[in-house]
Amino acid sequence: MGWQVRVARPADAPRIARLRVASWQHAYASLIDDGWLAAMNPAAAEAAWARHAETGRLHVAVDEADVPMAYSLVGEARQETDRRPGLRTGELYAIYADPAVLGTGAGHAVHEAGMTCLAGAGFEHAVLWVLEHNELGIHFYETQGWQPDSVHTELSIGGHQYTELRYSRQLTPRMITR
Repeated sequence: MGWQVRVARPADAPRIARLRVASWQHAYASLIDDGWLAAMNPAAAEAAWARHAETGRLHVAVDEADVPMAYSLVGEARQETDRRPGLRTGELYAIYADPAVLGTGAGHAVHEAGMTCLAGAGFEHAVLWVLEHNELGIHFYETQGWQPDSVHTELSIGGHQYTELRYSRQLTPRMITR
């Protein structure tokens, strides 16, 4: 299937919130506490996703009925320590797909939209954070040109500690397509 990608709209927020929960419960089933995953509530995040949609940096891959099936969110690197000296550094904050469409190119499509968005905004370098042992995510990122850069941090989710690894990549003006 060829995916259509567009900038998310605030009206997409409920679907994106449900996608986030479904994708986390699928991707992190063996990595994050099952009780915490089971308690995830998509309704609690709808307002935040609606605000993200207003930035123009939240992209969705939609099916034939214009229903979002994957999304990515990008922006400026949040942590000063993630910024490369002398380079405008962006961040891939989130990228997830409905488990039913994994392997169909939906993730790749929203990834490319996010990288194009960052490059178009003048960012030259990008970072992302991925949970250690998230082999599916790590494989995806590496096939998209991301490289580990030997930086890690601890993340607390539901009272449990997890290690996150930082990946990075260069962005080039040729990523901008019109």
